Amino acid sequence: HETRTDIARRFGATDVVAARGEEAVAAVRELTGGQGAHAVVEAVGTEQSMSTAVNITRDGGAIGFVGVPHGSGTGLDLSVMFDRNIALRGGVAPVRTYIPELLPDVLNGTVDPSPVFDMTVDIEGVPDGYRAMDERTALKVLVTNG
Repeated sequence: HETRTDIARRFGATDVVAARGEEAVAAVRELTGGQGAHAVVEAVGTEQSMSTAVNITRDGGAIGFVGVPHGSGTGLDLSVMFDRNIALRGGVAPVRTYIPELLPDVLNGTVDPSPVFDMTVDIEGVPDGYRAMDERTALKVLVTNG
């Protein structure tokens, strides 16, 4: 997902760990002097990604997750989180909630969302746009009204 990590760097990410599982945990632990991250965002929704999130979070840290986990569950061992005092917060991504606040900033140029849009479709192309995002051939799809 080099496109995503390139965008993350443009927005200020200093380090990117592309590994998964134990390799990812080792890399994050190395980057943080063995401590783990203060805050982790989990936006994938698989059991493996949630487990990795827990394992890269430092004691007393926090995990925020977005969306609904895929599969049968999260695979979380809550006793581990309790013992390590890891906070967990999450929920759906209620896009409509943020429109009144963000849309004026986009329209007046304060916020430029263009870096994340790499495909544009009209209303008839919406199914193609969703398919492209699902197949990871598009990062985000912009829908136009014309």
